[in-house]
Amino acid sequence: MIFFENTEIAFANKSTSSLRRALWLFRILQIGPLYVFWSKLMGFCVKYRLPVSWIVKRTYFKQFCGGTSLDESVLTVVKLAKYNVKSILDYSVEGNKSIDEIRKTMDESVRGIELPACCANIAFAVLKPSAICGEDILSRLNSNNGIDISRNTNVFRERVEELCWKAYEKKISIMIDAEDVVFQDFIDETVTEMMEKFNRDKIIVYNTIQMYRTDRLEYLNKCLERAVSKGYKLGFKLVRGAFMEKERARALQMNYSSPIWPDKDSTDRAYNQALGFCVYNIDKISILAGTHNEESCFFLTELMKKNGVAKNDSRIYFAQLYGMGDHISFNLACEGYNVAKYIPYGPINKVIPYLIRSANENSSIAAQASRERSLIATELKRRKKIKL
Repeated sequence: MIFFENTEIAFANKSTSSLRRALWLFRILQIGPLYVFWSKLMGFCVKYRLPVSWIVKRTYFKQFCGGTSLDESVLTVVKLAKYNVKSILDYSVEGNKSIDEIRKTMDESVRGIELPACCANIAFAVLKPSAICGEDILSRLNSNNGIDISRNTNVFRERVEELCWKAYEKKISIMIDAEDVVFQDFIDETVTEMMEKFNRDKIIVYNTIQMYRTDRLEYLNKCLERAVSKGYKLGFKLVRGAFMEKERARALQMNYSSPIWPDKDSTDRAYNQALGFCVYNIDKISILAGTHNEESCFFLTELMKKNGVAKNDSRIYFAQLYGMGDHISFNLACEGYNVAKYIPYGPINKVIPYLIRSANENSSIAAQASRERSLIATELKRRKKIKL
């Protein structure tokens, strides 16, 4: 039985000073008004190019990011690998609009695919659709309000296919991130095409499924039916969801039914049902379970045991964000499960907006911060007791 309370294993890779810094950061995250003030201050500083990068780099960025560049982030990959934890490097620059910005992101994405080919400790490459297209274009692609969008459609598909081809050549799996509901249908169509093309002998392309959506269980079933009929396999990253507040606010404003489950319990049930569906169909589906929920992680370990799936079966990975959920990641890895840390990286002033948005859109961040603080405090007390 997996045990997530072992803080000695959870924080074996952390110095006492880094744990104290983390304790301070999670205290800020736990206090809602204080974090809101801090995030607005950081957003203001970035917008007006005020010199705060040095402060952020030594605090928030150091806790949650691997580095300012791909090469710098490799050092983080090496450190995690010592504990049997692999990495997923994510170039977390958002809001690209100009052709130059998009081309830079494409080039960086290619590097992010080539690196795992020579570094076995990087488990997946990552692609964020809005980073290679822009939200304005994605919105038009998804709605198609009588506008000629054929050129934009082709450009987006060509960019996605270019990166999937590179991943196929390098035999590296690539995960396509999810976006807002208003963008997602066209992304799903495109990623499905890529899975049909590339997921024959090896699962190269993974789509991201946000289980806080009420239609995703049905969608998973349709995906499986299509894959079986056309003879390819599926790859999914299962997450709860990243845009809950935004989705509900948009539904209220536009006067349509919310696409999101009404409460956390419903989302949790849907997430675990999705895990069960995928493990039951493990011969056709590979998954990465992206979650900080201890119950879901334990549930997945039990599913694997009941269905005779080995702990180190390459078709199942657990994943948590870098800087959080170490009690899950390191204890699972210690038990022999496949685990990867999702590691954002990029220039500090470009990554700060991503970090702020990620925290703001996670309605359970305060509860997670409280759990992190409790575990860190326990480990600090343990270390102090040993010294005495």
